[in-house]
Amino acid sequence: MSANSATQRDSRAGRLLTLWTPEDKQFWEREGEAVAKLNLWISVPALFLAFAIWQVWSVVAVNLPALGFKYSTNQLFWLAAAPALSGATLRIFYSFMVPLVGGRRWTAISTATLLIPALGIGFAVQDNQTPYPTMLILALLCGLGGGNFSSSMANISFFFPKERKGSALGVNAGLGNLGVSVVQFLSPLVITAGVFGVFGGDSQTIVKNGEHVQVWAQNAAFIWVPWIAIASVAAWFGMHDIADAKASFAAQAAIFRAKHNWIMCWLYLGTFGSFIGFAAGFPLLIKSQFPDVNPLAYAWLGPLLGALIRPFGGWLSDKVGGGVVTFWNFIVMALAVLGVLFFLPKGMSAYAFPFGPAQGSFTGFFLMFLVLFCTTGIGNGSTFRMIPVIFLNQKLRLLRGNDEAAQAQAIKDGNTEGAAAVGFAGALGAYGGFFIPKSYGSSIAATGGPEFALWMFAIFYATCIIITW
Repeated sequence: MSANSATQRDSRAGRLLTLWTPEDKQFWEREGEAVAKLNLWISVPALFLAFAIWQVWSVVAVNLPALGFKYSTNQLFWLAAAPALSGATLRIFYSFMVPLVGGRRWTAISTATLLIPALGIGFAVQDNQTPYPTMLILALLCGLGGGNFSSSMANISFFFPKERKGSALGVNAGLGNLGVSVVQFLSPLVITAGVFGVFGGDSQTIVKNGEHVQVWAQNAAFIWVPWIAIASVAAWFGMHDIADAKASFAAQAAIFRAKHNWIMCWLYLGTFGSFIGFAAGFPLLIKSQFPDVNPLAYAWLGPLLGALIRPFGGWLSDKVGGGVVTFWNFIVMALAVLGVLFFLPKGMSAYAFPFGPAQGSFTGFFLMFLVLFCTTGIGNGSTFRMIPVIFLNQKLRLLRGNDEAAQAQAIKDGNTEGAAAVGFAGALGAYGGFFIPKSYGSSIAATGGPEFALWMFAIFYATCIIITW
């Protein structure tokens, strides 16, 4: 038996990696890259499903009035926003779970919990007498999917060397984010047929274009159940735990004393918070401002572009620097919000943009939102590339001399704190998924239109430009 094969055997105890040194180029080329990619490609579909469940209410809420549910517009916006509120809160705890429990174990367990809201929603929407509090609880349970992001990103950051973190995190998050777009695209299709037969429940009758149409609204949730089960099993038997990634909460809590942690939380609220918030509120915003437009025919395109371009943001940041990309990205975001205001119908709101067509332009409005979604995706990739690199570089700068043991400890500490910061920034950033759709609802209720909320977004992006500079 060769020395390399003996080392490889000794470095793996079942699904536990007892030796993991991705910064060592020989180790990376010999066995590290293959193992890291395996864990990445199992992580991606698990995260995809988490996002799908997290955002399923963005389409379910739109369909509830047609199904006979007597909820107000503000209540519907609450249902679209509630998963982000609980998901963001859960992310705070999920941020620290991988070093405590192990990446493989936690990915499998957290993915399996998605079965709870998926099954619950499927049964609840079949009865239009289901009380609103029950629906709100189910919406909050969808936050289990939102929480998974922080643990998933923290886990993947341990597997890759510094120069590959941006690309790896971009792929994990970007392809995972596709769940938002796919759920908005797929749901209107799967509810038109009884694909689960007698196991899927009875159909419901809605009026569409003056005609009575049979739909199976429960399929929007049930369609994800078998895939969640498969992904959970794949994570348990296919992924790895890293022994060196083990860390106490106290070791990870060092990030709360680091100013860069709080700076990056603010910036990530502007990028990912915008992505998930715009995605959650986009269908209802279209429906409220352009009543003649079918929101589900268009809304999925925005999250699709934002998700697909996120890996590009990580790759570009690996090449030219995350701070540079983030700075220019926020400038475009602020201008795009002004573009949205320009093309909105000029209603009775005192905050309406003074220029633009009086009746608004859906084409212009939609294109400006596509620009916004693209910039949120690029910004997601650039900010998440910045975080682990900042913490690793800070630890390495504190080194004195070339002591290999001290350098190894600095790399471990930098990766541990960087992973915790990635998760925590993801947690605070996710609150944008609550504030944005809720801001639309509150602004419409108070002023007659969403313009006040959009002006606040533009001002927030201005602060992000200043902070990044």
